[in-house]
Amino acid sequence: MDLESVRREYLQGGLQREDLLDEPIEQFNLWMSQALQMELKDPTAMTVATVSGEGQPSQRIVLLKRMEADAFVFFTNYRSRKAREIEVNHHVSLHFPWHDIERQVKVCGVAEKISTADSLRYFLSRPRESQLAAWASAQSEAITSRSFLLNQFESLKQKYAQGEIPLPDFWGGYRVIPHEIEFWQGGKHRLHDRFHYRRQGDGSWEIRRLSP
Repeated sequence: MDLESVRREYLQGGLQREDLLDEPIEQFNLWMSQALQMELKDPTAMTVATVSGEGQPSQRIVLLKRMEADAFVFFTNYRSRKAREIEVNHHVSLHFPWHDIERQVKVCGVAEKISTADSLRYFLSRPRESQLAAWASAQSEAITSRSFLLNQFESLKQKYAQGEIPLPDFWGGYRVIPHEIEFWQGGKHRLHDRFHYRRQGDGSWEIRRLSP
């Protein structure tokens, strides 16, 4: 494979300070709205990076499910690797790669569990099959085969054939409260535009342009 020759120019437009809103969450919401309007594939997909107690980083793709005034919210199994690592190190990073419009957003912040009631409200809004899958999957644990997983799913499907499926006590949401957010727009000749928001002690945000 000749990977060195794989390249393209980024020509969809630059980003100037006057284009940016003063609040990064509002700026993110604007970019997300634009991504949704353009019908990008999986615009809510984000990489969630965590770090173990031994200092080993780990990443995985998770879907953003809600924006709050000061936080990004996603849901997961509380026994998964990501959750175990958040338990010992609550500093995380999120990354949104919107390749088709030559944009990226990077978020650095701290993760905290949301309330059980809040997790339940979202859980009940999921398709029934997704609710069953949350019960069936011991996320991040080794299993003998896919057949084992499917058998678990079918067994639970029969168990909860009638009535509501209860919220698993090992499943729920996290809020990621940012202290840094970076907006990246591709630029010609690799002269990309990067703007970095950093939360200040008084709660305001400092905005700096970064060299690409």
